Amino acid sequence: MSTLAELPPVASCSVDGCSYNDHHSCHAAAITVGGTGDAQCATFIPLSAKGGLDKVVSHVGACQRQDCQHNAHLECGADSIRVGAGHDLADCLTFAPR
Repeated sequence: MSTLAELPPVASCSVDGCSYNDHHSCHAAAITVGGTGDAQCATFIPLSAKGGLDKVVSHVGACQRQDCQHNAHLECGADSIRVGAGHDLADCLTFAPR
């Protein structure tokens, strides 16, 4: 992948307590998926101040979960991802272990 448009979009985010979430839509330009147990959204920020861009389709900028079948060279290869509550408040719900 070489451009932002080629990165998988964040199709939905149901984490109401995130500063980047506005009506179940992520407004960060790109997110990072990380975590050691669960595939956590490392971009999650629990603040009352809203952040991000007004009009944006958020993408997966980086994935640190090499144990996910969608991960190739730390890039997400899924068509799109969903973020929401899993074991943690903000997890990548598209995570699929190898």
